[in-house]
Amino acid sequence: MDNKKNRAVVRVPGTSANCGPGFDCLGLATTIYNYLDLTLLRGSKVIVEATGEGSENIPRGKKNLAWQAVKRFLQEIGRADEFKGAIIRSKNNVPVSRGLGSSSTAIVGGLVAANEILGAPLNRQELLKIATELEGHPDNVAPALFGGFTVSVMDNGEVQTFSFLPRIRLKLIVAVPDFELSTRLARKVLPKNVSMRDAVFNISRASMLISALVEGREDLLPLAFDDAIHQPYRKKLVPGMSEVFTAAKSAGALGAAISGAGSCLIAFTTTRSGLENKIAAAMVEEFKAHDVKSKSLILDLDRRGAKIIKR
Repeated sequence: MDNKKNRAVVRVPGTSANCGPGFDCLGLATTIYNYLDLTLLRGSKVIVEATGEGSENIPRGKKNLAWQAVKRFLQEIGRADEFKGAIIRSKNNVPVSRGLGSSSTAIVGGLVAANEILGAPLNRQELLKIATELEGHPDNVAPALFGGFTVSVMDNGEVQTFSFLPRIRLKLIVAVPDFELSTRLARKVLPKNVSMRDAVFNISRASMLISALVEGREDLLPLAFDDAIHQPYRKKLVPGMSEVFTAAKSAGALGAAISGAGSCLIAFTTTRSGLENKIAAAMVEEFKAHDVKSKSLILDLDRRGAKIIKR
């Protein structure tokens, strides 16, 4: 088998996890993409080339996250002794360590490309299991794989995901501050226990969010994005977070949340509102008032998830 037959290129969407109240279980795929070009090698050399966002900090060689995913996939299907290396080329548009799922794009990209090259021995549910194992939780890898809006449940180490397309056509406005925020630090500030009151607050909002999206009830969304179990503790890590939320809502957003573990903040409106540019400007301006330089991204909901674009 020559190298051309051992090659696949995959497009993977960036993602936003939690969506406010759905800590570690809700996620959505966005129309910002990373591209991964994988060639499997029988030799043991791992060559990594990267361009775009954060490319200077992406590990080369065998520490590369996409290679780790490919290696784990090969072990799963019993072909690790056959393919011991790879050429991995990535073109990255998703900001790194900002809460838009950049690590998930590498994991999912590696898995989907390797699976395609070797004749798709695993289905997407089986790929999700490996991706969740590598990432630690499914809230980003699930939408990266399936697209749309995802609800994921862990049960005795097994992950189950429900993916759907909302009946409300959402516009996603992301404010991207000029500083990174590691997931490890963002998790470190969280409490080990939460009150019954806060648990009920989040359960009700997360339930309302899914119900509103499935039924097309735009009028219920302003109630649905609030959170009591992670954002109040993380706001000290993102200067001006609460004020940026307020500015977004004042400009017409239906709600706002930290994107994943941050540092990005994401606001939600509808495609028909026409308010996305106004909301974006308000968020950037409010960050500026807190001495934080930022840029905005206006995105749609990705409907496909990871997609093979060349084989």
